[in-house]
Amino acid sequence: MTDTAPKVTFEDIEASIASEFYFTAKDGVSGSTLGFSTGPKDLELITVCILLLKNGHRIVGVNEGPVSADNFDADYGKKLARAKAIDSIWPLLGWSLREKLGNAN
Repeated sequence: MTDTAPKVTFEDIEASIASEFYFTAKDGVSGSTLGFSTGPKDLELITVCILLLKNGHRIVGVNEGPVSADNFDADYGKKLARAKAIDSIWPLLGWSLREKLGNAN
């Protein structure tokens, strides 16, 4: 196995991200245009990460939160939601790389 073959790297993933946003499901419901002003308390345990890619594509990652509200950690929820969003970018960049390699032949 060689380490010189073309591949998608974590650096490629990070370089593809233009901006990122985080909010809880409660924030989303409270800020919605559906007329809700509050929602179930458990909604504040759900963390959403939206990654806007440089090509305009949008990726969403969701951390459903802990079983017990006592274990909630907002920073850890953001980290896990972002990781799920990142997991969605790998196949997209892999497809893009394969397309470039295929067109080079």
